[in-house]
Amino acid sequence: MAKKKSPEQKGPKKVDNPNVMGLRAQVLEQPITETLELNYMPYAMSVIVSRAIPEIDGFKPSHRKLLYTMYQMKLLGGSRTKSANVVGATMKLNPHGDGAIYDTMVRLSRGYGALLHPLVDSKGNFGKVYSRDMAWAASRYTEVRLDPICQELFRDIDQDAVDFVPNYDGKLTEPTLLPTTFPNVLVAANQGIAVGMASNLCGFNLEEVCDAAIAYMKDPGVDLLGVLKAPDFSTGGQLLYDGAALSEIYRTGRGSIKLRGKWRYVKEENLIEIYEIPYSTTVEAILDKVADLVKSGKIREVSDMRDETDLNGLKLAIDLKRGTDPEKLMARLYQMTPLQDTFSCNFNILIAGMPRVMGVGEILGEWTAWRADGVRRRTYHICKKKEEKLHLLKGLKRILLDIDKAIRIIRETEEEAEVVPNLIIGFGIDQVQAEYVADIRLRNINKEYILKRVEETASLEEEIADLKDIINSPARIKKIITAELQNVKKKYASPRRTEIVYEYQQGVEAQAAVEEVPAYPVNVFISKEGYFKKITPQSLRMSGEQKYKEGDGPFLQWEGANGDELLVFTDKQQCYKTRLSDFDDSKASVLGDYLPTKLGMDPEEKFVWACAPGDYSAHVLFFFDNGKAARVELSAYQTQTRRRKLTGAYCDKFPLVSALLLDEDQEMAVGASDGRCVVFHTASLTPKTTRSTQGVGVMALKAKHKVVWARPLAGTHIVNAARYRARSLPAAGALLKEEDRGEKQMTLL
Repeated sequence: MAKKKSPEQKGPKKVDNPNVMGLRAQVLEQPITETLELNYMPYAMSVIVSRAIPEIDGFKPSHRKLLYTMYQMKLLGGSRTKSANVVGATMKLNPHGDGAIYDTMVRLSRGYGALLHPLVDSKGNFGKVYSRDMAWAASRYTEVRLDPICQELFRDIDQDAVDFVPNYDGKLTEPTLLPTTFPNVLVAANQGIAVGMASNLCGFNLEEVCDAAIAYMKDPGVDLLGVLKAPDFSTGGQLLYDGAALSEIYRTGRGSIKLRGKWRYVKEENLIEIYEIPYSTTVEAILDKVADLVKSGKIREVSDMRDETDLNGLKLAIDLKRGTDPEKLMARLYQMTPLQDTFSCNFNILIAGMPRVMGVGEILGEWTAWRADGVRRRTYHICKKKEEKLHLLKGLKRILLDIDKAIRIIRETEEEAEVVPNLIIGFGIDQVQAEYVADIRLRNINKEYILKRVEETASLEEEIADLKDIINSPARIKKIITAELQNVKKKYASPRRTEIVYEYQQGVEAQAAVEEVPAYPVNVFISKEGYFKKITPQSLRMSGEQKYKEGDGPFLQWEGANGDELLVFTDKQQCYKTRLSDFDDSKASVLGDYLPTKLGMDPEEKFVWACAPGDYSAHVLFFFDNGKAARVELSAYQTQTRRRKLTGAYCDKFPLVSALLLDEDQEMAVGASDGRCVVFHTASLTPKTTRSTQGVGVMALKAKHKVVWARPLAGTHIVNAARYRARSLPAAGALLKEEDRGEKQMTLL
């Protein structure tokens, strides 16, 4: 008796269904799970395996088919050909339409700029990776060939290093993988969206990847962060370093990193130029977002923004309104626009046909194992070729024993088909050897030719033994891979394009959501001991005398605005950067804020001088007790990030006597401990961009004497300036006359 099927085991069920015409139609019912298994799952697996997810060589099938077609067209080292020719030829391997093939070619091209090391050397308009709207030219207008680095992709392609499979119609063959001699999977950025999964691989610097692979082969437990510093992107920009996040990405293959654009301030035109942007965004997205912020009133400092990209590269120009602080504006733009963006990593790679999300260490492990197998296969292929040649030469060696006998056998054989069998019988060689001997030209049947061929036997035997040793020695295979990696690094390595900003890890991140600082005039007072007061004009008019600590007194005073920057110099050759708005409004009747405490200076570090840098166009004069003076451009203290402390603020070789903010050239007076004075013009001092410069000599000092004061000539009591004016520097100066000393001796500023 037949067993009754359960409802789950039943096939499609026929159901009568009346239609509107009164007729009856049959509807086939099918379980949804069966529909998914039969119809959806094959499609999903095809997309995952054959389309969207890259493999261990770093390529998707579409990339591989295109590059292999170009290699077959002799475009490696040859002249360029029209892109349309390549697209048409690639359709023999990739029957998905010319549009998809050309799009693939564009992404691999040098002109598009998506890869750190482009694989297609292009000529013509290929668009730009940083532009959403810039369309590339049609394939009939552009020209391409393979880039020289592709030599490392196809070096072993003809030596059985990888498998070949038939193409879709079985008339051609294509490689399943390309035998890359370096971990291209980590160098070439790649993105793919499959069914139910995706892949997003960032690029790394080629030199760092090669070093990491070599280090990993020596020690699989190596700290990769020490070798492979961080991802690198073709569009440059800055990477905000986060050690914990990168460690997680290197370990698991998942995580995110923060990128931001690079900019510079053009003072003459009062505008900001953005010349590098994050890899994950476009110039149009940035322009659109800034325009929205301006329209909504959230950004008021921008008067205009435009795209000035040309043949020299990307450039976005932002015109600023008068009085705008460019650093503060950029900090807000980083927070509110794609100028600072996040790149999400998902290192999903096909390994033996199965998708796996792997960390960098796992990827290097899989690549080295795969590459070792490729080197072993290549070596075995070369070994077999040499063994075949040795076998032929051994047969030739037998002929050497009696050349006349070989000639007699061939000459006395009546039928051509009997020549090979007669040689086999006559010399005891096999058919392959006999065929080789029979094919030798008559002019080569002489002892000299045969002896030269036979002499190769010994060297071939040594080479074959060495090749067999390589095949059986994992250590030697690793040495070969290491040598190949070092060669690739030497030939194709290039500097990092993406700058690593380590300060981000330490919390020195630009605070973009900066609150608007109230703008109002203030008067700044700083005492000799470093007590700071910021007093409004209204409060100053109602105040009495300034209060100072016993033994302290007035030192610096100027008028400014609440939003001005402040540079504070210390006796440890350090400069602290802050803003006047960081201090509370004060009164004359209080001591004020103690700068070493307020700025968090190091223990026993003391205040020596301060200034408001303004737009950083001025200079700073440093006078040292050995008679030297250094003129440093104030721009040397300007930074793109909100760094709060700069080391090496001035020369540490000699004690600092005085410092002065120089807006325009003027005459200075310098006095020594022996009562001598020198007057000189600051135009004779060459500005330096190095903060720690030792400067040049302005006063020639006698033994055991030092410079004790320096100040502008207009701020002294000197009447006879010509007496002390130097003709050349350094100068010994002249003793101060009584009338030039004033009522009391000048003191250190």
